[in-house]
Amino acid sequence: MAGQSYEQRKTGTESAAEASKELKRKKRMKLVVYAAAFAIFQTIVILVFSLTVMRIKNPKFRLTSVTVEDLTAAPTPVSFNMKLSAQVAVKNTNFGHFKFDNTTIWFDYGGVGVGEAIVARGRSKARSTKKMNVTVELNSNNIPNNSSLENDIKAGFVALTCHSKLSGKVQLMKLIKKKKSAEMSCAMLLNMETRVVQDINCQ
Repeated sequence: MAGQSYEQRKTGTESAAEASKELKRKKRMKLVVYAAAFAIFQTIVILVFSLTVMRIKNPKFRLTSVTVEDLTAAPTPVSFNMKLSAQVAVKNTNFGHFKFDNTTIWFDYGGVGVGEAIVARGRSKARSTKKMNVTVELNSNNIPNNSSLENDIKAGFVALTCHSKLSGKVQLMKLIKKKKSAEMSCAMLLNMETRVVQDINCQ
């Protein structure tokens, strides 16, 4: 009986030891799984962060609206003088602000310069659009006599274009600064009769 009791105790002890080992093994496996899951999660977070927050794009620079404040035009001798009030917008889709320098918007008719507007330096906040108003005076002094301006004025519509480049830096978390620029290229149609600038198209 004593021998049988000893064997039973020995078997029970071995079973308890095996159960303890199995429990420890399962705990280790859980820790490994949790560590792997955490590592994968960190990798995904870093990847998303790199592809979104850390990906710095060029802002967009657009002419959004133009109002005619004053206009005089004549087909003979062909000429025009006008004063325009324009709104421009700097759209910054980055997670850091875009600080830009002074720039000039050049207005053309048929590839000939007819006026320019100055855009003062400023800052467009992260993931926002900064709108600014500028005034420009245009005239036909540099347009050659053999142009189609006379026919356009008689028809009542004058096509204008404007272009510019806005240069600056995007700053992320006060640590990363990267030079970026935004280019403007817009076309518009001036209705001489209604004195309305229409069909503004920017690229």
